[in-house]
Parts: sequence; structure tokens; C-alpha cells
Amino acid sequence: MDTASLLFTAIFCALLVVGLIARMVLASRQIRHVARHRDAVPTAFSDTISLPAHQKAADYTIAKSRFGLLEMSIEAGLLLGWTLLGGMDWLNQTLLALMGGGMLQQLALLAAFALIGGLLTLPLGWWSTFRIEEQFGFNKMSLSLWLGDLLKGTLVGALIGLPIAALVLWLMGAAGPAWWLWAWGAWMVFNLLALVLYPTVIAPLFNKFEPLQDETLKARVSALMQRCGFAARGLFVMDGSKRSAHANAYFTGFGAAKRVVFFDTLLQQLNPAEIDAVLAHELGHYKRRHILKRIVLMFSLSLLGFGLLGWLSGQAWFYTGLGVTPSLDAPNNALALLLFMLVVPLLTFFLSPLMAQMSRGHEFEADAYAVAQTSGPDLASALLKLFKDNASTLTPDPVYARFYYSHPPASERLSRLLASNPA
Repeated sequence: MDTASLLFTAIFCALLVVGLIARMVLASRQIRHVARHRDAVPTAFSDTISLPAHQKAADYTIAKSRFGLLEMSIEAGLLLGWTLLGGMDWLNQTLLALMGGGMLQQLALLAAFALIGGLLTLPLGWWSTFRIEEQFGFNKMSLSLWLGDLLKGTLVGALIGLPIAALVLWLMGAAGPAWWLWAWGAWMVFNLLALVLYPTVIAPLFNKFEPLQDETLKARVSALMQRCGFAARGLFVMDGSKRSAHANAYFTGFGAAKRVVFFDTLLQQLNPAEIDAVLAHELGHYKRRHILKRIVLMFSLSLLGFGLLGWLSGQAWFYTGLGVTPSLDAPNNALALLLFMLVVPLLTFFLSPLMAQMSRGHEFEADAYAVAQTSGPDLASALLKLFKDNASTLTPDPVYARFYYSHPPASERLSRLLASNPA
């Protein structure tokens, strides 16, 4: 192995070890902090959250965090297995021997990697759903429904993923040195198309969506949307209770295809004024152009990513430094894609605090918009119910929250809401 390969191997190992230690330290801090505050409800919530509910949230958070420690250890082991321990090289060489080089072999490599990776992590998904979520009363899925979702997700992923992968691989081989720019353009078109098609084509494969039947609530929600200058193609109720007791509401789609979706669990838990406030919060994301900003950010980061991939794919040390021998007489494009997908999360992990901070800022802005359109106390009341029903801890570790939380901790969010509109 040459000097460049050894150096890249060292950088890869350093990123893996430092990132793993950082994640374990953060998770351990979260576990200790939540456990320390388990037996006392924070003063600000003492009149609204019971001690048993607070303890359930603490136990749920601790259980998920401990499981997260196991997950990150297994994922690190799998990453080493695929790279320096020879897993990717073996899979590639085996498929080359069976199929020769060419597009079919490259697609087979992508598909085999996804299938094997999915099977290896399948027990983790099962444990999370049928042990942790089940233990705390959130899981509503049967094993057959879970397996059905898994099968449908795999088929949908293959039907959508393989054609776009084939296009990117073709561009890598046929579009010259600037292939990465063309591939980025194709990827962006695909993502925009997915935003349009997801609500009407993909999501209904997994959940049932029915028009909102409550005429009073429909009139109230429509009035709010009209007041905010927002148009949607429809108001729908999703059978979220079929799979989970967690509640939510969201906008989906793009342009004229936007629609409002309420989980049926949300409608069961909140009163009309609270639903109004939650919807106004979601409207705030659109009115403050958060969705557009996130799309632009996604486009920009993906452009950088494709540019980096375009450079790395031509460097022999990128392959050999990760334990893979590139082919001399066959394309290595699929190898480059897979290795890049394995390495990039080691880098993006360190951007997590910046992305989380931006997201929390957006949440505060959306809350402020909701307060201006509805009522701070109503939104606070709705969020408090959701925190309680979703068993979200009220006492996260501050460092962990700053690093990971895309939404502000309950204490910060609710105190700001009530201060902005105490009436």
C-alpha cells in the first residue's frame, strides 16, 4: 500500500474512532442527566405533568439511548467489515467473477450491498419496534404488518433507486470529467419529482389517507389557511394509529401538490384550538421560507458532495485506503458510490450541531408565527400534550440537546411561548 493510501486509511480510522467516542460520550451524558432528574418533575411543569408521566419519559429516553449505544457500536463494526476488513472487496470481486464488468454487475453490487446491509441491521429494527416501542405502549404494528412494510419499502426502493442509480452510473462513464455536474442535476430533478409524487403515489402504499370529515374543524382549518394566504390541495387524516401511538401533523408535497396531513392520533389528543395552533406552526415554516431554505441547502450540499465524489472516484488511494482493490479492466463507479456513501457520514457527523442549531432557530420562528396567528397558550398546551403523549423527556442533557436536537427542548420552547403571549 502506498503512502497516500496509508494516510487516507489513518484519516478514515481517526474519523471513525473520534466520531464513535464523541457519540458514545454524548449518549452517556444524556443517560446520566435524564436518570439524575427522573424522580422530580421540573418546577415549570409540576402543575401539568405528573410524576409517573415524567418517569415514563425518562425511562423511554434512557432505553432508547442505551439501545443507541449498541446500534452505533454495531454500525461501526459493520463499517469496518465493509471496508478495511474486506467485505466490499470480496463482494465486488465475487460479482465480477460471476458477471464480468459492466452496468449489470455494478447495479448488482449496489443491490447486493443494500440487501446484505438491510439484513444485517434487521434485528435492530425489530428490537426497536417490538421491544422498546412495545414496552412503552407506542407500537401498534403486528409482525405481519411490519414485515409487509419492509417488503413494500424494499420493492419501492428498488423500483425507484435502481433506475436513478443506473442513470448516475451511466453518466459517470459517459459524460466525461464533468459527469458529477450532470449527475447532480439528475439527482435534483429526481428529488423535486419525488416531492410531487410522494403524497399521491408513494405514501398511500403504506398508509390510508382519508379527507378530513369533521366539517367544523375543516371550516376552522380552512379559515386559518386562508387567513395565512396558504393554499393546499386537500386536508387529510392518516391512519397513524395503525402503526404507532405517536402523534403528528405535517405538510407534504410541493407547489400545487401540497396537502395537509393529520395523524388520527393527533386529532384524538388535541382540541380544535390546539390543532389550529399546531397547524399555524407548520404554516409558519412555509411563510418563513424554511422549506425553500432547506431545499436550497440540500441542493448546495449535494453539489459539493457530487463534486467531491467526482474527484475521489479518480484517486486510486480512495479505494485502496479503504481496503478495496479497484478493477483495471472494468468500471469502478458503483464501488466509488458505495465507498463514498460509507465515508461521508463520518464527516457530516461533525456538522450535526450546526444543522441542529439552524433547525431549532426555524422552530422558534415557526412558533412565533403561530402565536401571531392563533394563541401562545394554545400552542403551548398542544406541545405539552404532545411531549407527554410521545414520552419526550423534559430534562435532556444540555450538551446532547445542543448537538442533536432539531427542536428546542420543552423548557426553552414553552417558556418562550408563554412569555410571548401570556394571555
